[in-house]
Amino acid sequence: MLTQDEIARIGRYISGTADQDDRTWVEDFFSHGHGNPHLKRHLENDWRNVLHEPHVKDIKLSGILDRVHHRIREKESQKRRAFLYRVTKVYIKAAAVLLLPLLLAGGLYVGWFSGFTPLTADRQAGSAIYAPMGSRVSFNLPDGTTGWLNSGSTLTYSLPFSKNRKVMLEGEAWFDVFHDEKHLFEISAGESKIKVLGTSFNVSAYPGEKYVEVILRNGKVEFSDRSQTEKVILKPSEQLILQEGRLHVNPVDASKYKAWTEGRLVFRGDNMAEVARRIERWYNVDVEIADDDLARFSFRATFENDALEDVLMQLSMTSPIQYEILPRKQLPDGTSMKKRIVLYKTAK
Repeated sequence: MLTQDEIARIGRYISGTADQDDRTWVEDFFSHGHGNPHLKRHLENDWRNVLHEPHVKDIKLSGILDRVHHRIREKESQKRRAFLYRVTKVYIKAAAVLLLPLLLAGGLYVGWFSGFTPLTADRQAGSAIYAPMGSRVSFNLPDGTTGWLNSGSTLTYSLPFSKNRKVMLEGEAWFDVFHDEKHLFEISAGESKIKVLGTSFNVSAYPGEKYVEVILRNGKVEFSDRSQTEKVILKPSEQLILQEGRLHVNPVDASKYKAWTEGRLVFRGDNMAEVARRIERWYNVDVEIADDDLARFSFRATFENDALEDVLMQLSMTSPIQYEILPRKQLPDGTSMKKRIVLYKTAK
């Protein structure tokens, strides 16, 4: 029979509140429990209870599925590395037996073996999460950290992860970092690094835009960059921007920067360049600002599940702006260009 403590551990795992010991125990228990009659009986009873419930509650299982996928990939990588290691050892021994006389005769034995590095079973496997253009993707990391990737962003990390919590970000992501005092969570974005224990914050570091932005909602983060001599500690509701070697820290409404993870496009006094950049990512289009005079206008609006045309129309109604939507063009290689938006200043 499963003990009450074991049932409680499984419950915490499903609800996403398990600590590292709980997660390790549950994953090992189910990985090696196919022959356990108590587990089988318990699962059958649970299944019958679910079938007889009149209303089954909506349960978010994406986090569990993601952790299972991580576990499977990790096991598969370990098996591949172990297999390659065994094969490599066999070939090394065979090569040594067959080639040793020749190598000794030619005086090459030391030089050849000194440059040879056999495969080892402790090399790390990599994993990546990608958000296609025009989409937003939620993620659950193996240590319990959750978050969202914005359009055209990539998050990469190594497995095993829980004791080496380092990720690389290209693009924009919101993080809710699982608290672990013994293992810092570190994000690399270009030449910048952000280190945290457990906190909620947004990072924007698209390679083509040549700037890094960090917005902290709660907790504390440490920011460093090769171009800066000192590290910066951010406090809640602060925004850090590093652009062209200049670093600024400003007070902000952090909830605005989380809105994109909830499907809302929010502008709070943003200038036209920022509005255009965010519309480009949100709708996977190219936006051209045809008149420099538009740079002095700022915008305040909230859009939720609105079509591109509705957003442009709203902007044109609140500011002296007119717009033109140019259709996609077919390229010679068979691909298509992005839809293009041109913004003009309304003629008097």
